[in-house]
Amino acid sequence: MSSGPKFPPAMQEWVTSQFQKMQKFPPAMRDAAREEMKKIIAHAYSTGTMLSIPWSTVQLTSLNESDPLKNLKRKTTDHAEGPPKKVQLTNNSFVPSVKPLKTNVFEDDARTRREKRFQREALIEQNRNLNTNHHTVMVSGMSVGGSLGARMQGFAHSHHHVPWGHVAESVPDANVIDWDKYTIVGRSTSIFKNYLRLTSDPDPKDIRPLSVLRQTLEQLKQRWRSEGNYNWVCDQFKSLRQDLTVQRIKNEFTVQVYEIHARIALENSDLVEFNACQAMLRTLYELGLPGKREEFLGYRILYMLHGRNRADLNFLVSQLTPQEKELPAVQHALKAHMAMATGNYHQFFALFLVAPNMGGYIMDHYVDRERCGALITMAKSYRSLPLRLLQTELGYESDELPKLLDFLTKHSANVFTNPNAPDIEKHVACSAVIQTLIQVQSQKYAK
Repeated sequence: MSSGPKFPPAMQEWVTSQFQKMQKFPPAMRDAAREEMKKIIAHAYSTGTMLSIPWSTVQLTSLNESDPLKNLKRKTTDHAEGPPKKVQLTNNSFVPSVKPLKTNVFEDDARTRREKRFQREALIEQNRNLNTNHHTVMVSGMSVGGSLGARMQGFAHSHHHVPWGHVAESVPDANVIDWDKYTIVGRSTSIFKNYLRLTSDPDPKDIRPLSVLRQTLEQLKQRWRSEGNYNWVCDQFKSLRQDLTVQRIKNEFTVQVYEIHARIALENSDLVEFNACQAMLRTLYELGLPGKREEFLGYRILYMLHGRNRADLNFLVSQLTPQEKELPAVQHALKAHMAMATGNYHQFFALFLVAPNMGGYIMDHYVDRERCGALITMAKSYRSLPLRLLQTELGYESDELPKLLDFLTKHSANVFTNPNAPDIEKHVACSAVIQTLIQVQSQKYAK
């Protein structure tokens, strides 16, 4: 069954040649030519004359000039000179398709609008040619090269060479919010202030200026070292961050505040605040502000391993530059990613023990999940597993045998072949714990 009309080879060759011819014309002229071509083909199909038309002699009115820019010289009165020549068929009849095209495509209004578009295209082409021949544009005594020079040159042409310093200012768009108008500067002198979620416009008398916020940060660092009250310190940091946000302060001090708060949050296993800080730090680093970019890029990769979001993680890794991949913190995180992806638990736990900076605090949140998976893999391969081996393979320090025993108890894997032996000499009975481990894994660590 035919799925559509069969077009004759002559017409197909004509279409191909016309498309090739269009390539040297501006986009606006190409669009007009394609519309004209569609109408000619549609009329030929509807009248059943596709096979009888000598397609090699059919010309598109939109492309009847050899130089695309000559089309700009045509006047809107050209259509009064008479209809174009009709295409004569082999049976001495004529194709009535060209005349309707003249009234449908080249009506006065459409023709005028199209000629205006052609003029704009011509100006752009002229500016590009000038930019190619003259790589530097002189504006008010200043030498400006490259694409910026081309844009300035186009601007100068479109404004009749008005001097740069005398160009009238553009009228502000009423639909665009002028945020500078609403930026406030705080007047509060209080060093500490409890965090309250804003429910109305901030009052400058309740907001601390930058000079006071610097004092606040120093006091918070001293309080944290001396008292270690995380709940209070976290509340104060959130209040400090809020004052920075409402005053639109984004500088090196802002980066310092978020970095310190993120580290304190990691130390206290608060991944919610850490994630909020590292998300903001990513934006600040993209602005070019200095900070510990390498450290927090490594944290970000390790944090994404916790969420097991493979799509986002793979995208992040693909965006890393070769220089970033060579940074120690980033290189460690990428090795951990590879170890998890390939199921190499031996390498993963070795990397866990040597995590740089505070990366180990992040890995603590999912190391038990990986230990459970590794223990299942080993239990499938051995009849029994000595605790001495598990202590090494599952990433425990030499003095952390009690932690290993606690892990086995929590995962219902504390079944031993020699329960009366000293702890370090005990062996886990693999066949007795394998099914329980699989069930615990699906319950505790299902994504």
